[in-house]
Amino acid sequence: MNLSDSPTAGRPIERFSAAEAVFKDLRAQIQAGHLGVGDKLPSEAALAQQYEVSRSVIREALRSCAALGLTVSRTGKGTFVVSRRVTDDLTLGAYSARDLHEARPHIEIPAAGLAARRRTEEDVRFLHDLVATMADEDDPQAWVELDTSFHAAVARISSNRVFEKVIADIREALFHQSETLNVVADRQKHSDEEHLRIFRAIRDGAADEAEAAMRDHLAAVRDALGAITRE
Repeated sequence: MNLSDSPTAGRPIERFSAAEAVFKDLRAQIQAGHLGVGDKLPSEAALAQQYEVSRSVIREALRSCAALGLTVSRTGKGTFVVSRRVTDDLTLGAYSARDLHEARPHIEIPAAGLAARRRTEEDVRFLHDLVATMADEDDPQAWVELDTSFHAAVARISSNRVFEKVIADIREALFHQSETLNVVADRQKHSDEEHLRIFRAIRDGAADEAEAAMRDHLAAVRDALGAITRE
């Protein structure tokens, strides 16, 4: 199946939009019952040939299917359909979306405030360069890694080792969440704008504004994930 046959035809296909198109087609087939519960999906190589995209695009789409609870990958056996309905709590590596929603505000909001109070000139330069690189990045995997690096950097700049350690521990889950949001909900541009607001508050030493900007960012992420599960 060529992506020109997909619902996203008619707009330029980039890596994120290609993964989104593959994901939407697989999701539609599963929810329509064309791929039934218990069915094994074709291999990554076969799907890449079928959709005429790279295997990395297929992996992105499959990870999103798994995060939504539609499929599960079994080592040495392949990927299988396990549900026709999106789960009400996404699976993001070792943690769930609910786990992150409940924990992150207690960690990242105060960390942003402390970062604004304790940042050095070197920290400001680092965040400036990171935010600028994210805004120019068009490689999806690279952008997702930069996204998680931004949150890790804010925790580090807070100079609170507990906050820094917790973010390091959940970094893989943050990566999966960011990737899923970009494939399913096209969040990259919005995230860039929200990160820029957080950076500017930290740069200016405005602790209250930094906390508010991080609070708004986490709320936007929560709402986007909620919209996915309600579809």
